[in-house]
Amino acid sequence: MSAGLLISAPSSGTGKTTVMLGLLRALAEEGMVVQPFKSGPDYIDPAFHRAASGRHSFNLDSWAMGPGLWQAIAGQAAGADICIAEGSMGLYDGVATRGQQGFGSSAETAQAMGWPVVLVLDVGGQAQSAAATALGFRQYMPDLPFAGVILNRCASPRHERLTRLGMERAGMPVLGVLPRRGDLTLPERHLGLIQAVEHPDLEAAIAGYASFLRENVDLEAIKAAARGHALPAPAALPRPPAQRIAIARDAAFSFTYPHLLEGWQAAGAEIRPFSPLEDEVPDPGADLVWLPGGYPELHAGTLAAATRFRAALRKHAESKPVHGECGGYMALGAALIDRQGTRHEMAGLLGLVTSYETRKFHLGYRRATLSAPMPGFDAGAALRGHEFHYSTILDQPDTPLAQVTDADGTPVPETGSTRGTVTGTFFHLITGEDPQ
Repeated sequence: MSAGLLISAPSSGTGKTTVMLGLLRALAEEGMVVQPFKSGPDYIDPAFHRAASGRHSFNLDSWAMGPGLWQAIAGQAAGADICIAEGSMGLYDGVATRGQQGFGSSAETAQAMGWPVVLVLDVGGQAQSAAATALGFRQYMPDLPFAGVILNRCASPRHERLTRLGMERAGMPVLGVLPRRGDLTLPERHLGLIQAVEHPDLEAAIAGYASFLRENVDLEAIKAAARGHALPAPAALPRPPAQRIAIARDAAFSFTYPHLLEGWQAAGAEIRPFSPLEDEVPDPGADLVWLPGGYPELHAGTLAAATRFRAALRKHAESKPVHGECGGYMALGAALIDRQGTRHEMAGLLGLVTSYETRKFHLGYRRATLSAPMPGFDAGAALRGHEFHYSTILDQPDTPLAQVTDADGTPVPETGSTRGTVTGTFFHLITGEDPQ
C-alpha cells in the first residue's frame, strides 16, 4: 500500500478542501504520482480531486463498504507515490449505528489505512487556545496516527507566533500556516460545492491553491509524515449491470460513484455517455440506460423540451431496462415542479411527481432491501447507498422498489419505484452488501 495522509478538520468549513486541492496539485507538479481518496459518501469532491491530481479519486466508506470492496478501492492506489485522502465533516463524525465495518467516520478511514491525520485548524479568533483543540483531537483516539496541524486563516505574524507557542506546548507539529485570504473560497450550493464542471475557471483556482500551499506549507515535512498499512491483496470492484451501458452525463446528471464506473469498465462493459440537456438520445444498441443523480431542478425546462431524448428513452424502455438515481429518478417521473412553482413534464416512465417549491432536506445513509429486481441486483438483495436532495414527493404511485431505512434502521418513505422495465431510487448506490 502506498503511504498516505488524511486531511481532516474539527468541522466542515475550516478550509480542508482548499488544502486538499492545493496539496494534490503541488505534489503532482513535483513529479509525484498522487492518488486521491475521499472518506465518506461525498460524490462532488472526487471530481475536484481528479482535476487537481490527474487521477480518479475514490470513496472509502466504513459504514457502506464491506472488506472486499474496501480492499478493491484501496488497490486503486497501485503505482502511486503517495495517497492523499480528504475527510468528511469533522474527523470523528459518523453515524450512531455500526454499518458493514464501522460508523463512517474519517478517523476510521485513517486508522484502517494507517494514514496519519493532518488536522486543518481555523485559528481565527483564537491563538494559544487552538492547541487545546488540537490536543483534544489527538487524544480522543490515542491509537490514531497524527502527523500534525495546518493553521488556517492566520491574521498576522504575531497571531502566528502566539498560536505556534500553544502548539509547541502541546507537542503538536505545525506543518504549515495559511494567512487569511478571502479569495480562496470555492463556490457552494446547498451543503457542498458546486460541481467541478460548473466552476468558471477551475484550473486557475487549483493552480492558485497549489501556489498558496507551496508558499505556506512544509511539503517536505508533509511527504515525510506519510505512512500506510500493508493490506490484503485487492478484490475485484463491482461488476457491471449490463454489457453496453448508455449513461447520461452533463450538468444535470453527473453523480455516480467512481468505483462503480471503474469496476464496470474493468470488467469489460462499454460505457456510452450522452447528454439529455443537448437532447441527445441514448445509444440504441445499449442494453441499459442509466440516469445518474445531479441537478435536474436547475435544468427542468431544458429537459422538458428535450423531445428527442424523451422519445428515445421511452422507446428503449419498451424492451430494455432504464434506471435512475435521485435526479435521474425524478427525470423518469411524470413531472418536476421547480422552486418558482412551475410544473415541467418529465419522461413519464414512472408516475413520480416531485417539487422544489417547498424544499425539504433529505440527507443520510440508506439501506435498501429490494422487493423487485433492478439492474445488477435480484429481488431480495440488500444495497447500501446515500441520499442527498431537497425535493418533496407529491406523488409516488408505482410499485415500491425496496424497503428502505436510514443508518439506524428507521424506515424512510423514499422507497424508489418500479414499473415494467423501469426502476428508480432516491439513494445513490454505493454497493450491494457482502454476502454473510
